[in-house]
Amino acid sequence: MSKRDYYEILGVSITAQHDEIKTSYRKLAMQFHPDRNEGNPDAEDKFKEAAEAYEVLSDQSKREKYDRFGHEGLRGGQDFRNSADVNDIFSNFGDIFGGGIFDDFFGGGNKRGGKRRETGERGSDLKVKLSLTLEEICKNTTKTIKLKKWAKCSDCSGSGAKTGSGTINCNACAGAGEVRQVSKTMFGQFVNIATCTNCSGSGQIIKDKCNTCSGEGRNPMEDSVTIEIPAGVEDGNYIPLQGKGNAGKRGGSAGDMIVIMEIIEHKLFTRDSNNVFFDLTLSFPDVCLGTEIEVPTLYGNEKIKIESGTQPGTYIKLKDKGIPYLNTNRKGDQIIKINIFVPKKLSADEKSKIKELRDSDNFIVDKKTKGIFDKVKSAFF
Repeated sequence: MSKRDYYEILGVSITAQHDEIKTSYRKLAMQFHPDRNEGNPDAEDKFKEAAEAYEVLSDQSKREKYDRFGHEGLRGGQDFRNSADVNDIFSNFGDIFGGGIFDDFFGGGNKRGGKRRETGERGSDLKVKLSLTLEEICKNTTKTIKLKKWAKCSDCSGSGAKTGSGTINCNACAGAGEVRQVSKTMFGQFVNIATCTNCSGSGQIIKDKCNTCSGEGRNPMEDSVTIEIPAGVEDGNYIPLQGKGNAGKRGGSAGDMIVIMEIIEHKLFTRDSNNVFFDLTLSFPDVCLGTEIEVPTLYGNEKIKIESGTQPGTYIKLKDKGIPYLNTNRKGDQIIKINIFVPKKLSADEKSKIKELRDSDNFIVDKKTKGIFDKVKSAFF
C-alpha cells in the first residue's frame, strides 16, 4: 500500500466529507487515466495511488482505522498499484464512474430526473478538547465526553415533517434540487447551475412541519461520546470521529467531531518527547554515605540505590518508565536528576560538627589550591 498520506494524495483535509473526497478522486482519475497519458508510467502509478486512497477514505470503518493507526491499521487491504488492468479499479467504484469513466466525465453527470442530492443540510463539525494526565496516556484509555449539541429529532426521525405528512416537490426548482440561470454575453450564452436555496438542494420541501423541532429535524440536547485513546498521545494530537458532530437540518448528515488532546501539567514529572524528568532532592549525609530510596514513577514507586559520593547534578536513568511510543511496544525512560538539600537554619551542635568536617581533608573542594596557599603562607609568615 502507498505510504503517502491519503488525505495529501487526494488533496483534501482530514475533516473532508464523502462528497468532497469523491469529487477530488474523480478529478485525479481523469487527470491521470492511462488512456490520456500513454507511455507515462508515472501517471498510471498516480492513478492507482489515488484509487487506493479513495478506497480507504470512502469507507467509514477503514477511514477510522487509518485516522487512528495510520497505514499500520490497514494491513491486508487492497493494493491498487499491483492491479494489472485499470478497469479493475472502475469495477470497485461503480457509484462514481457508472458505466464508463469518460461517459461520466463528459456526458453523464447529474441530469434532471437522475439521482438527487442528499436531503437536508449537513450539520456543522465540533471541536472538543480532552484533558488527559500523564498517567492516563501511559496506557490505552477510554474516556466519555458529555457535551451539548444538535441531535436528530426523535419525533420526526430528523425529517422535520409531521408523522404521516411527508414532503412535496419544491416549487422553486420543480423538484430538481438546482436552479439554472441563462445569461447572454458578447462571447455567447452561459448557463449557471446553483443549488436551490429553498430546499437546500434536496428537491423537496416539508408539507407540514414537526411541532417538536419546528421543521428543522433536530433539537439541542446533551449527549455523551465514548472515545478510545491510544497510549502515547501528545499534546495537540487529535482524533476525528465521523458523524459525531451536530445533526444536519431536515435529515442532512451529521458533522464530525474533532477531539483534541490536551495533556495536563504534572506536579512531579516533566515530559520531554517520550522521556519524563524527575528532580530528586537528597540530604547531604545521604549522598555522602549512600542510601536506598523509593521514587515515584508513572507506574508506581520504584526503589533505587544512591551510591556514596553521588554528586549534585548526577542523572539516573530508569529504563522503560517513560511514555509509550504511539502504536508501538516501546517506551521512553524516566530521568532522575539528583539535587542536594541545604538547610537554612542549624543548631549550635550541628554548626560545631559541620565546622569539624570543613577542616577535614575529605571536605576540601580543591586540595591542590589549598596546598599552594599553605606553602605561600609558610614562606611569608
